[in-house]
Amino acid sequence: MANKIINWDQYFMGVAKLSGFRSKDPNTQVGACIVNNDNKIVGVGYNGLPWGCEDTEFPWEERQGNLYDTKYPYVVHAELNAILNSVKDLKGCRIYVSLFPCHECAKAIIQSGITEIIYEDDKYDGTESDRAAKRMLEAARVNYRKIPAFHISIE
Repeated sequence: MANKIINWDQYFMGVAKLSGFRSKDPNTQVGACIVNNDNKIVGVGYNGLPWGCEDTEFPWEERQGNLYDTKYPYVVHAELNAILNSVKDLKGCRIYVSLFPCHECAKAIIQSGITEIIYEDDKYDGTESDRAAKRMLEAARVNYRKIPAFHISIE
């Protein structure tokens, strides 16, 4: 039986998704992996709280109600974490992310110089945040493409 060889997109999406398993978010674990033109990983991240903020002190479960009492003002998204955790200049790099970026992450991606987004899930397709993200990405000529789901099993 021949070995199954995964392609670069599957490999880097696998790294992104594996990173997402570090997230303590009970609803959506998102991971990101930034890769340069030499297919070298230059940054990884997952959605989580900023350094120094203890997970037990913030509302991970809450998604509705007053903004202050939900997870949304506290969580650093996977894309921004990967950018902040990167080890070099990101101009011309591509980012693999398990979920299409929100409008805030799209801004960070554009500003960092990343030129391509590869994603699996477009869960928020058509929402105002999604439409704004795509509008900015298109204006800034940042390419994005969806790839088929690649399943990783962690037991």
